[in-house]
Amino acid sequence: MADFNMNTLVAGAVATALAAIAAAPVSAQQFTEAQKKIQAEHTALVKSGKVEPCFGTALKGHNDCYAGAGTTCAGTSTEDYQGNAFRLVPTGTCVSIATPKGPGSLSPKA
Repeated sequence: MADFNMNTLVAGAVATALAAIAAAPVSAQQFTEAQKKIQAEHTALVKSGKVEPCFGTALKGHNDCYAGAGTTCAGTSTEDYQGNAFRLVPTGTCVSIATPKGPGSLSPKA
Protein backbone atom coordinates (compact mmCIF):
# COMPACT_ATOMS: atom_id res chain seq x y z
CA MET A 1 0.00 0.00 0.00
CA ALA A 2 2.85 2.41 0.78
CA ASP A 3 4.37 1.84 -2.70
CA PHE A 4 1.05 2.69 -4.33
CA ASN A 5 0.79 5.95 -2.34
CA MET A 6 4.39 6.88 -3.20
CA ASN A 7 3.86 6.16 -6.91
CA THR A 8 0.69 8.25 -6.88
CA LEU A 9 2.52 11.09 -5.14
CA VAL A 10 5.41 11.00 -7.63
CA ALA A 11 3.06 10.84 -10.62
CA GLY A 12 1.12 13.81 -9.27
CA ALA A 13 4.29 15.84 -8.79
CA VAL A 14 5.46 15.10 -12.32
CA ALA A 15 2.06 16.02 -13.77
CA THR A 16 2.06 19.30 -11.82
CA ALA A 17 5.56 20.19 -13.03
CA LEU A 18 4.67 19.44 -16.67
CA ALA A 19 1.49 21.49 -16.42
CA ALA A 20 3.44 24.47 -15.06
CA ILE A 21 5.91 24.28 -17.94
CA ALA A 22 3.16 24.02 -20.53
CA ALA A 23 1.23 26.92 -19.00
CA ALA A 24 4.13 29.39 -19.26
CA PRO A 25 5.54 29.30 -22.79
CA VAL A 26 8.41 31.62 -23.62
CA SER A 27 7.29 34.29 -26.06
CA ALA A 28 9.17 34.93 -29.28
CA GLN A 29 10.03 38.42 -28.03
CA GLN A 30 11.59 37.06 -24.82
CA PHE A 31 13.60 34.54 -26.86
CA THR A 32 14.79 37.29 -29.20
CA GLU A 33 15.82 39.46 -26.25
CA ALA A 34 17.80 36.56 -24.78
CA GLN A 35 19.49 36.02 -28.16
CA LYS A 36 20.39 39.69 -28.40
CA LYS A 37 21.94 39.58 -24.93
CA ILE A 38 24.03 36.52 -25.81
CA GLN A 39 25.16 38.10 -29.08
CA ALA A 40 26.17 41.30 -27.27
CA GLU A 41 28.14 39.33 -24.67
CA HIS A 42 29.93 37.31 -27.35
CA THR A 43 30.69 40.42 -29.41
CA ALA A 44 32.23 42.08 -26.35
CA LEU A 45 34.35 39.00 -25.67
CA VAL A 46 35.61 38.88 -29.26
CA LYS A 47 36.36 42.62 -29.26
CA SER A 48 38.39 42.16 -26.08
CA GLY A 49 40.80 40.02 -28.10
CA LYS A 50 40.73 37.19 -25.57
CA VAL A 51 38.59 34.85 -27.68
CA GLU A 52 37.78 34.24 -31.33
CA PRO A 53 34.94 32.41 -33.08
CA CYS A 54 36.11 29.01 -34.28
CA PHE A 55 33.88 27.45 -36.94
CA GLY A 56 33.39 23.71 -37.26
CA THR A 57 34.41 22.82 -33.71
CA ALA A 58 31.12 22.85 -31.78
CA LEU A 59 29.16 19.74 -30.94
CA LYS A 60 25.48 19.50 -31.89
CA GLY A 61 23.50 22.03 -29.86
CA HIS A 62 26.62 23.47 -28.20
CA ASN A 63 27.56 26.28 -30.55
CA ASP A 64 28.01 29.76 -29.10
CA CYS A 65 26.19 31.51 -31.91
CA TYR A 66 25.28 31.55 -35.62
CA ALA A 67 24.51 28.22 -37.18
CA GLY A 68 23.43 29.26 -40.64
CA ALA A 69 20.11 29.72 -42.37
CA GLY A 70 17.08 28.35 -40.58
CA THR A 71 18.65 28.52 -37.13
CA THR A 72 18.72 31.20 -34.48
CA CYS A 73 21.70 31.51 -32.21
CA ALA A 74 23.49 29.72 -29.39
CA GLY A 75 22.71 26.04 -29.02
CA THR A 76 21.03 25.66 -32.41
CA SER A 77 23.57 23.71 -34.44
CA THR A 78 22.05 20.53 -35.81
CA GLU A 79 25.14 18.35 -36.15
CA ASP A 80 28.55 17.86 -34.59
CA TYR A 81 31.29 20.05 -36.10
CA GLN A 82 28.80 21.96 -38.27
CA GLY A 83 30.82 24.18 -40.60
CA ASN A 84 28.72 27.31 -40.19
CA ALA A 85 28.43 27.15 -36.40
CA PHE A 86 31.11 28.38 -34.04
CA ARG A 87 32.20 28.28 -30.47
CA LEU A 88 34.42 30.83 -28.82
CA VAL A 89 37.96 29.67 -28.10
CA PRO A 90 41.06 31.45 -26.76
CA THR A 91 42.61 33.67 -29.44
CA GLY A 92 45.24 31.88 -31.51
CA THR A 93 44.02 28.35 -30.80
CA CYS A 94 41.27 27.82 -33.39
CA VAL A 95 43.20 26.36 -36.33
CA SER A 96 45.07 23.98 -34.03
CA ILE A 97 41.83 22.33 -32.85
CA ALA A 98 41.48 18.95 -34.53
CA THR A 99 38.04 17.46 -35.22
CA PRO A 100 36.89 14.40 -37.19
CA LYS A 101 36.01 16.86 -39.99
CA GLY A 102 39.37 18.63 -40.01
CA PRO A 103 40.80 21.60 -38.10
CA GLY A 104 38.82 24.54 -36.80
CA SER A 105 38.41 27.55 -39.09
CA LEU A 106 38.31 31.30 -38.52
CA SER A 107 35.61 31.57 -41.20
CA PRO A 108 32.52 29.44 -41.91
CA LYS A 109 33.19 26.11 -43.62
CA ALA A 110 31.08 24.80 -46.48
